[in-house]
Amino acid sequence: MAFVQLIEFSTSKPEEVEKIVAEWESSSQGTRTARRVLSTKDLDDPNRYTHIVFFDSYESAMENSNLPETQEYAKKLMALMDGEPVFRNLDVLEEHDL
Repeated sequence: MAFVQLIEFSTSKPEEVEKIVAEWESSSQGTRTARRVLSTKDLDDPNRYTHIVFFDSYESAMENSNLPETQEYAKKLMALMDGEPVFRNLDVLEEHDL
């Protein structure tokens, strides 16, 4: 079953976050299981962001989380966040175009 993980966080350093994300994308190429990512900014709270990450399954998401590149990426991101991120783990029940 397809799976989506939402990562909600606040930061006053969005450019640095995006730099770390780009580094992770480069370093994890060929090993990561994430298939697609949407990076969003909250229009009502300019320091709040959400990354929506798409996977083939929950299991592939956990495999991705355990990669050394992802572990290093997570540590670097935590240092740039204002507080703890919120993770939402979502099974995709239906997907269709409108």
